[in-house]
Amino acid sequence: MSDTTASLGRKIGTAGDLQSVVRTMKAVAASSIGQYERAVHALDDYYRTVQLGLVACLREMNPPAAPAQTKRSPTGAIAAVVFGSDQGLVGQFNDLMADFVVKTLAELPGQKTVWPVGERIRARLGETELVLGDGFVLPGSIGAITPLVGQILIEVEALREKEANAPVYVFYNSPHAGEIYTPTFQRLLPLDAVWQRESTAMAWPTKNLPEVMNAGEATLLAFVREYLFVSLFRACAESLASENASRLAAMQRAEKNIEELLEDLNRSFHRLRQSGIDEELFDVISGFEALTGG
Repeated sequence: MSDTTASLGRKIGTAGDLQSVVRTMKAVAASSIGQYERAVHALDDYYRTVQLGLVACLREMNPPAAPAQTKRSPTGAIAAVVFGSDQGLVGQFNDLMADFVVKTLAELPGQKTVWPVGERIRARLGETELVLGDGFVLPGSIGAITPLVGQILIEVEALREKEANAPVYVFYNSPHAGEIYTPTFQRLLPLDAVWQRESTAMAWPTKNLPEVMNAGEATLLAFVREYLFVSLFRACAESLASENASRLAAMQRAEKNIEELLEDLNRSFHRLRQSGIDEELFDVISGFEALTGG
């Protein structure tokens, strides 16, 4: 059935309403990107401070008090915290992350358990052969990240009580120059000999070498807790920034498609309206000629 001017008018109105929604979502996504990126930048100096504190503690302890690497059987447990999204309209954000997690964990021996953060990534990982552990609700603001990190650390501690040397990884999408985001991962635990060697290799920023007073081991453990907290907080903030960047890109594509659709609809509407006017003029002229005998 061919469109009428009334039906085209309704389609134009619906497309206009959808365009308003898309523009609002664009504005929200752009604003969210800013707050999460600022949070990541704000963490940089603190993360650096924690790293330097670890360097100071490890260099003074002989042997270091951090857990040394031990051999793990191929059937040992491996845990992975995976940040995704709770909401849609993010393009391939969750699909790329799920594929990256599956590919990366497939190269590691042992029984893997995945803790998804976000309903969308949980559903996507549920389609794989990975074992899903308890999921977490993705925070909707900067202030909600801290309680989430606390919950994750509780789960990590429970796992480490069962298997002290169980590796723990965190997977997240990180903003990347030249791209919207890039899937990446970090091994959080164990803090083995390799980790200690890499940490102590960091150059001290001044010529005045530090000294850890009194309880060096307690200080080291405090820095380790802060290291884990900051690492997870940063991963979550970068994932949320990447999610909103992906949503912004999706909304920009949607807005462009809507603009093209509106252009086509308006063109069809004006053409159909002009055709109706031409028909009415033709009928008037034909009637006039019939009355005048012309």
